[in-house]
Amino acid sequence: MSWTPRQIAAAIEAWFSPHARTLPWREDRTGWRALVSEIMLQQTQVSRVLKKYASFMRRFPTPQSLADASEQELLSRWQGLGYYRRARSLHRAAGQIVESFGGEVPLDAKSLRSLAGVGRYTAGSIASIVAGRREPIVDGNVARLLARLECDDREQDRAFESRRWCQAEALVQACVDPALLNEGMMEFGATVCSPSSPSCESCPLQAGCGAYAANRVAAVPRPKARAKRAVMHHHAVVVRSRGRVLLQQRPDTGLWAGMWQAPTIESDRRLDIGRLATELPQAFRSLTSMASLVRQLTHRTVHVHVHTAAPPRGGIRGREYQWVDESELAHRPLSNAARAVFDQEAAISAS
Repeated sequence: MSWTPRQIAAAIEAWFSPHARTLPWREDRTGWRALVSEIMLQQTQVSRVLKKYASFMRRFPTPQSLADASEQELLSRWQGLGYYRRARSLHRAAGQIVESFGGEVPLDAKSLRSLAGVGRYTAGSIASIVAGRREPIVDGNVARLLARLECDDREQDRAFESRRWCQAEALVQACVDPALLNEGMMEFGATVCSPSSPSCESCPLQAGCGAYAANRVAAVPRPKARAKRAVMHHHAVVVRSRGRVLLQQRPDTGLWAGMWQAPTIESDRRLDIGRLATELPQAFRSLTSMASLVRQLTHRTVHVHVHTAAPPRGGIRGREYQWVDESELAHRPLSNAARAVFDQEAAISAS
């Protein structure tokens, strides 16, 4: 027998308080701390965010402090979280908060959605959890929980998403505490109603779960059709000289925009040494192939081919190139793939 929204909301609210994980963004709640954590957590595991959040907040404790910082410093401190577009959006949002909201994060959903990088879910999460507003939220964990409650195994399309938001709206209107309900649903989906091996036998919502009653928990929600990944080949050339390493800055748009890497040629297939030498804009000497790595991104499979070379006799041409001390590599914003290139080259050279 299906439960009413009030029954579901009451069960989640009662469950959350004694089961909530201790997470730094749940301490000393402010709009800014909530905004930073929500942006970091988009498509990123909690364990990875935990490694970055505290140090990031020490450096950028207010929107003003982030708005005043350079994009290069921000990207450097964001390293390891991936999806660097989020960092740039947070940077723009900090400027908007300073310019339009007196340096304080707004706590109504409409104003929040005017900020760069903030959509319906993030706005609803901050407004409800920080300010107790009756705003619905639907993220991946919540959508899975709600779909299982209704045993909705239909295609995950816009209609599916719309049904989840309708459920979430009904729940937040029926609950006692919107903050407890919404954060509770996210936590419940992450720790109890998980994608695989959900804890159905001990689940406090079991009696009201349509998927459990139909013995279809594993089939709900229906998996999304996977988009075909584009395949790319990056040919990276590590060039060292007198304790320095050569870096190339990526373009301001596109993949890993504005970040640094070893000089790299991109193509849709692997290039042999001869072809690579002709494609490189610098006349590197002693070009040698070392190893290959594979990086799986959301929409791309990137084959990274690691090479080494000596500097050209005529010097380096191009404003996008810089020689930096090897010790400075740790402080430059490099993608995980770009950092892996230097790590792989160093490991092979030392062996």
